[in-house]
Amino acid sequence: MSLRRAVARAFPWLTVLASAAACDPSINLWGSYFPGWVACLVGGVAVSALLRATLARLGLERHLGPLLLIYPCLLLLTTLLFWIVFFQG
Repeated sequence: MSLRRAVARAFPWLTVLASAAACDPSINLWGSYFPGWVACLVGGVAVSALLRATLARLGLERHLGPLLLIYPCLLLLTTLLFWIVFFQG
């Protein structure tokens, strides 16, 4: 497939993605606008770190599965929960 044909096939999808990016909620923080997902990610990192410390202190961390899989999933879960609570309500 030629480059021109690949670009022609990808252009409609890129147009849709570019127009959807403008729908992202923004948060005004000290005069600067940040996308809503950044705030959710920061909150997700903070809550995940707090949950990790709590699990380690209670001795439950050793009963979890592979930690390299568990903690990124916990981060994703808390980030998406922040998104649902603050932007989908």
